[in-house]
Amino acid sequence: MSEDDAAATDREKNPRPLRTDLRPIVEAVRDADAAAFVAVGDRFDGDLRYLSRFAGPDRPSALVVVPTGEATADTVGRAVLCAPALFGEQAEREFVASARASHESGSGGPTDDEVGFHDGVAREVRTERVGDRAGERAAAAAADLAGGASGDGEGVLTPASIPHDAAVYLERAGFGPASTEAVATARARKTPAERDRIRRVQRATVAGIARAEAVLADCEAVDEGSEETAAGRADDDRRPPLRWDGEPLTTERLRREVNAALAARGVRDAGNTVIGAGPSAADLHYVGDDPVRPGETVLLDVSPRGPDGYYGDATRTFVVDGDGGWARRAYVAVEAAREAALDEVEPGVPAKTVHGEAAAELAAYGFDPNAGEGEAGFTHGTGHGVGVSLHERPSLSGAGELRPGHVVTVEPGVYDPDIGGVRLEDLVLVTEDGYEILAEHPFGIAPRERE
Repeated sequence: MSEDDAAATDREKNPRPLRTDLRPIVEAVRDADAAAFVAVGDRFDGDLRYLSRFAGPDRPSALVVVPTGEATADTVGRAVLCAPALFGEQAEREFVASARASHESGSGGPTDDEVGFHDGVAREVRTERVGDRAGERAAAAAADLAGGASGDGEGVLTPASIPHDAAVYLERAGFGPASTEAVATARARKTPAERDRIRRVQRATVAGIARAEAVLADCEAVDEGSEETAAGRADDDRRPPLRWDGEPLTTERLRREVNAALAARGVRDAGNTVIGAGPSAADLHYVGDDPVRPGETVLLDVSPRGPDGYYGDATRTFVVDGDGGWARRAYVAVEAAREAALDEVEPGVPAKTVHGEAAAELAAYGFDPNAGEGEAGFTHGTGHGVGVSLHERPSLSGAGELRPGHVVTVEPGVYDPDIGGVRLEDLVLVTEDGYEILAEHPFGIAPRERE
């Protein structure tokens, strides 16, 4: 085992503390001359999960952040999490205690009350007014922390995704909500602790793909001269399904094998194990049940969620008993597009450049690089950010430049609704001088049994 691999394994066993620096939010409030920042959502809301690190229930909570009157070296702001009453202790652990600055434990050491917070933003949990909606509690906390609203629409910054009712409650309290990009910008660049979590879940992701490849490699095609083959061709010209472990193989059977491999490594499939075969491989989000047939593309897009809320994402495409043709040509084109895209990944490169190079490569192989939904060709962007949401900034089809700490997918693909689809996807970290593939799995259109 290399030193880098040993270090990564050690970090998986002893991960660095996962906590969010709220100073950019405080600074955004100051720069906008606003009264506060407010976010409302449940554990599935990426912004609130990122800002608070609170993995609470599916009932909404609210976070309010305000600057202090005069920033000092120790304190620059205050943050209040309005959590459901039954989850107060969990909120105290995940939102407050985990954000304490490192200190010595044991007798004679400082208590939690004597230890400041790592980013200078003092945190507290409030569980009163449990009968009120989260938006009402947020408005009350904002008025309390900011010293009351002026009544003429004093500004309050919010994520663009804030629930409508929460915005109404803020307006009724005398605040004027205005959306900010501060959270999305902060989420885009991952800290070392976040990278550790993503690496862990991505290793499980490629293990799931490896399991699927092993199953496909172990399949058998029904003999061309058998009665089953003749019956299969009676309905259409497609060959009968592959057989695995004595039974016909379907996308659902394959999905269960992948999900079992994920669960064995401590991550949840989160309903994101997309497997299509033949024409359904052209469906970008297929989770149905189709026969897996020889000679047709089998597309596996695996995007599980780890225990700390971070996602992985990887895609491979295989063909069992293929005979070349469209599938082979598409695979070669997508491999070339992937390499062309990766060649552009480095700090300072406009994100659109990565997509443009992938699209140009696919066009050179004769595939439409601007195909619309349901058409033959390249129908989506080359990649997107991954973190506490499966899709977040940056987009490789959007504005802005790549920066160190961005974690993005690189996933060119081509599709034909009548035939199938080919997509190859890796998750990469933008580094100071290029990129790192966070977990690798070999390429090859024909599945192999790998040790």
